[in-house]
Amino acid sequence: MKVAIVHEWLTTYGGSETFVELWLRMYPQADIYTLVYDKKNMKGHFEGVKIYTSKLQKFPFATKIYTKLLKFMPRAFESFDLTGYDLVLCSSSSCAKGVIVPPHVPQIAYVHSPMRYAWDLFFDYKKRSSKLTGFFMDRWMTQIRIWDWISAQRPDALVANSKYIARRIKKFWNRDASVIYSPVNVRRFYPDFLKTKEDFYVAFSRFVSYKRMDLAISACKELGKKLYVIGGGPEEKNLRELAKNCDNIVFLGKAPDEILRDHLQRAKAMIFCAEEDFGLAPLEAMACSCPVIAFGRGGACETVVEGKTGTFFDRQETESLKNAILRFEENYEKGIYKAEEIAEYAKTFSEERFRKEFEEIVEETKEKIKIK
Repeated sequence: MKVAIVHEWLTTYGGSETFVELWLRMYPQADIYTLVYDKKNMKGHFEGVKIYTSKLQKFPFATKIYTKLLKFMPRAFESFDLTGYDLVLCSSSSCAKGVIVPPHVPQIAYVHSPMRYAWDLFFDYKKRSSKLTGFFMDRWMTQIRIWDWISAQRPDALVANSKYIARRIKKFWNRDASVIYSPVNVRRFYPDFLKTKEDFYVAFSRFVSYKRMDLAISACKELGKKLYVIGGGPEEKNLRELAKNCDNIVFLGKAPDEILRDHLQRAKAMIFCAEEDFGLAPLEAMACSCPVIAFGRGGACETVVEGKTGTFFDRQETESLKNAILRFEENYEKGIYKAEEIAEYAKTFSEERFRKEFEEIVEETKEKIKIK
């Protein structure tokens, strides 16, 4: 079976890229189609895979400014010729679902999120953008929304990564979606029960505004709690400035797996402040036997279990997070969070479960579109 995997872009390695690698394990001969590809940043990943890029790859500095090229993305994805494939899989959080696929070929979109900046987070993105970007957002976004709705009708089946995203798909595209949770990679993240839990917290993520890493830093700064901050991105300068002259906040940069895993295995808890579509990071922490203090909205509500694998705070505010940390510590001292149980719970989000459920969707979709 000849399979095409369509992914938004391959510029930095994150949760959606680990998902594409999962599909490649399921369909090892698949080709990848993507907007732009930064081979240097993807070193060690997708090597030996045939990767086709759009014409936007030829733009100067395309792998740096691709997020500014939203106006041109629909045409770029529609330009891919996918004739000759037996199955087309789209890993979509923006425009990837909009490829043109022959009617007899099953097209399944795994939706990490409907386009955030076009719909519910439009005003938030605009507020954080320059006046020039805001001007073009106002000018182009209505047209982008129309295309987004139309292109969302093209896949034969939509699969959401959480109930939270399925609800957003229904609201913005008026389509029903199956829910299959993304799996946690237990080969990368696993417990070490010989290590002693220590008195520090971990926050790891890409440093972008909606991840709200600033909350973890400000809360631990005010409480005097040790916090290791792992990751990198455009917000790094602001985050470092926030933590300036604060010895209990330590930046480890884009740490390799062994450093991240070691800190999660020893941490008192991981702090997760984003309203995330699914949020793989909390599961990766729990797979290392690390409980999670999470913002109580979005996909984390479907993975973190209050009083068993972690606790929630209800507002994206420093004071709310501080109260949650103090509440967590009270329960932690009582022995409520058991490392073995947390790691075992994370295993229920296994790759085997995902494979079984997704393969069922593929077969159902093939049967549904079969020409009688």
